[in-house]
Amino acid sequence: MRRKYILPIAVVTVFLAPAFATDAPVDCTHLIAWMAGGVSKSSLVRTLNGRGTTISLTPASETELRTAGASTELLAVLLRIQPARRPHSSCSESLARAASLIHHKRYEEAEDRLSQLIDKDARNGALHFALGYIKQQQGDWDRAFDEYSISKEAEPGFAPVHNRLALVFYQGDDAQNAIGEARTALSMDFEDAEAYRMLGLGHYASEQLDAAMNAFQESLARDPQNAEVYYEMGSVARDQNAPEQAIGFFRKSLQLKPQVWQAHSSLGEVLGRQKRFDEALTELNAARNMAPTEPSVREALANVYYGRGDYDASIAEYRELFRLSPGWRRGHDSFARAYMAKKEFAPAVAELKLAVAQNPSSAAQHRALGQLLLLSDRHMESVRELRIAIELDPESAAAHYYLGTGLLQLQQFPAALEEFQEAVRIQPTAEHHYALAACLMNLGRDSEALTELQVASRLDPEKKLYRAREEELMRLMHAGNER
Repeated sequence: MRRKYILPIAVVTVFLAPAFATDAPVDCTHLIAWMAGGVSKSSLVRTLNGRGTTISLTPASETELRTAGASTELLAVLLRIQPARRPHSSCSESLARAASLIHHKRYEEAEDRLSQLIDKDARNGALHFALGYIKQQQGDWDRAFDEYSISKEAEPGFAPVHNRLALVFYQGDDAQNAIGEARTALSMDFEDAEAYRMLGLGHYASEQLDAAMNAFQESLARDPQNAEVYYEMGSVARDQNAPEQAIGFFRKSLQLKPQVWQAHSSLGEVLGRQKRFDEALTELNAARNMAPTEPSVREALANVYYGRGDYDASIAEYRELFRLSPGWRRGHDSFARAYMAKKEFAPAVAELKLAVAQNPSSAAQHRALGQLLLLSDRHMESVRELRIAIELDPESAAAHYYLGTGLLQLQQFPAALEEFQEAVRIQPTAEHHYALAACLMNLGRDSEALTELQVASRLDPEKKLYRAREEELMRLMHAGNER
C-alpha cells in the first residue's frame, strides 16, 4: 500500500473535549471486541484508565481474556482499576474465540461467530467495530465502512473508530474526510499515535507532504516502534525527492518488521533510481520471494535490470509480469523500451500498441508509437499515430517534428512543411530549423532553406553537419546563378 508527512500540530483545530466524558465504563464484551478489532494496547489502556471498567478479573474471565489476546500488562491494568458500578465476572466464550480466530487470520470463521453475536445484540458498537476490522482485512472497504459507521453511531466517543473511518476514507482517496476523522480522534485522545498516523495519511493523499511528515513524526514520538509509520515516512521522503532519507526510513521499517514485501519493493525502487543496482536487486528479489505474483515487484525488477543495461533480464521480467497479470495496466511502454535497446523493433511496436490500447487518450503513448513506426519504416502507420498525438496535444513540438519527418518520407512536402514550421514555432531548436531547411530544399525554396540552416548553425555551432549543409547549399545556389 502506497504511503504518503512536524508542523507543531496546530493542524488540529477542533475543540478538545474531555476524553471519555460521556462514555460508560468498559465491559468485557467491549474490551474483547476491541482487542479482536486490532485496537492497540496503549489505546486500550488509556480507554480503561479514562472510562473505568465493570470487569471483575477472575480465573474464568482471565482465561477468556487471554484467549482473546489480552497481554499481561492489560490484565494488570484491570486488576489495578476498581470496577465501576456492579462488577461482572463473566466474559463471552464465543466472542473470545472469535477474537482468537481473527488473530490467526481465520476471518470467515470469526465472522460467523460475530454475526451470531450481533444478531442478539445489534446495537453493540464494539461488535460492529470487530466485524468492520474483519472486512478491512479482507479488503472489503465498502462493508468495513458500513460496520465502522454503525459502531461510530453507537459510540461516537471512541477514538479508534474515527481512526478506522479515516483509514477507509484514505483508501477511497477521500483525503478531506480522512483528515476530519483523524482530527476528531485527536480531539478525544491527544496522545493517540494512530490518530496522528491517520492525519498523516490524509495529508499525504492531499499531497501536503510537509504536513504529512510532521504528523507521522508526532505519531512516532508516541509509538517509536511502528514499522508502518517508518514505511509511510519513507514514501513521503521519496516523493519529496529526498532519496537517502527515504532509504533510511525504509530500512528502519524493515528492521522492525522484515517480512513486508511492500517495504522491500519500495526500498528497491529508490535504490534503483540511485543506480545502486546490486542493492536494489537484493531488495526486489526479497519482495518477489514474498509476493511472487505481485506485478508491481516484477515491473520494478524489470526497470532495475533495464537501468543496469541487462536488457535480456528486463525482457524476461516483463514477460513473466504479463504472463502472471495479463491485465496489468502499466509497463508495456517500458517493455517496448527494452526491446528497442536491443534493436528489436517488431516486438517493441507490439508492446507500444498494447500501451496505446490501454490508454488511448495518452498523447505521449501515441507519439512514442509513431516514432517507433517511423524507425521501422512504417511511414503511413506512423503518420496516423502522430496525427492522433497532435490532436491530443497540439503543442507537442516533438509530435509535429516526427509527423513532418514521416510526411517528408512519403514525399508529402507541403504538409511536412506545415509540421516543421509548427515544431519551430513551439520549440525553435537547431534540429527543428535544420528539418525545416531540408523540407524547404525539397520544395525548391533554397534561399529560405539557407536562412534556416544559418539559424541552425548559430544555435548549435558544435554540430558540423549544419555548417557543412549550409556551405553545400551555398555552392549549389552559386553554381545555379552562374548558369
